[in-house]
Amino acid sequence: MIFETLAQTGHEQVVFCHNKDAGLKAIIAIHNTVLGPALGGTRMWAYKTEQEALNDVLRLSRGMTYKAAVSGINLGGGKAVIIGDPSKDKSEALFRAFGRFINSLNGRYITAEDVGIDVNDMEYVLKETEFVTGVHQVHGGSGDPSPFTAFGTLQGLMAALNVKFGNEDVGKYSYAVQGVGHVGMEFVKLLREQGAKVWVTDINQEAVKRCVDEFGCEAVALDEIYDVPADIYSPCALGGTVNEKTLPRLKCKVICGAANNQLANDAIGDEVEARGILYAPDYAVNAGGLMNVSLEIDGYNRERAMRMMRTIYYNLGKIFQIAARDGIPTYKAADRMAEERISAIGRIKLPHMGNQQTRFLGRMRGQ
Repeated sequence: MIFETLAQTGHEQVVFCHNKDAGLKAIIAIHNTVLGPALGGTRMWAYKTEQEALNDVLRLSRGMTYKAAVSGINLGGGKAVIIGDPSKDKSEALFRAFGRFINSLNGRYITAEDVGIDVNDMEYVLKETEFVTGVHQVHGGSGDPSPFTAFGTLQGLMAALNVKFGNEDVGKYSYAVQGVGHVGMEFVKLLREQGAKVWVTDINQEAVKRCVDEFGCEAVALDEIYDVPADIYSPCALGGTVNEKTLPRLKCKVICGAANNQLANDAIGDEVEARGILYAPDYAVNAGGLMNVSLEIDGYNRERAMRMMRTIYYNLGKIFQIAARDGIPTYKAADRMAEERISAIGRIKLPHMGNQQTRFLGRMRGQ
């Protein structure tokens, strides 16, 4: 059954990681390494079942392949999930055990932080492997990638506004932001700096309170976010929130946010198009974090990272142009753009096999 699934999704490798003493249950999925080693964050989540965790890591890793390809980055797509409650199951032993599994892949997979993980957790992983990005700057990293993901999301938003409304005046419009974790909070700050009206919701009430108290947002209940009269719906939490139940409730004209896998399925993407809502493909919009940490491989430079993230605006412009030219929904246009690049490079390259000798030269390990 698993091999049949992998044949359908196109994954190269899936690694199940278990260390009973450390309490580690994790899955690493490498989707495609034609463009380079697979880079993607590690997510820690209290999945209800192991199958749910597997489904999530397969979906997320495929998205990373497309994200890197459409962004012009020479990296493949991978992702990891750790099964556990990030509020109570973290430990040094757990992350170091996980780091050893990453190290065994010899550079085919490079990790970073994702939902439920922070830069301090990555420091424990770094003690066991050099194939880590997003660590503290003292260790040659760039730190928390959240501000960069949010900044990149803003670039994608401006491209979408330009297509839909003919201007890039972010503060002129209203936003329903679902999820104000690391990235969502940074995105809200950027929106409010430009004077935008912002509704927020999150399972973390402390984060919601901060948005209200510090940034002047309006809080709504979790399920009410779909009903507010916002011009833009911005999913910044988990995926699949644009679905058959929520889409009819949305009043927005644009969907643009930082979450991965925002559309529940392709049929929903077609329905979004039919309703006249402009969808800014998620993996093109939220590529800022990936762009940022990708620069750590050759030596990090913040100025170069900020320049690189501004290309998200132009990448979205290309996607919208392809959609208009070919008469297809924007999510299909993004896939087409990514697949064409992978196909072209695939003719001259083999999958990345990993090489520890060429990675992160000069990094101080700090063990």
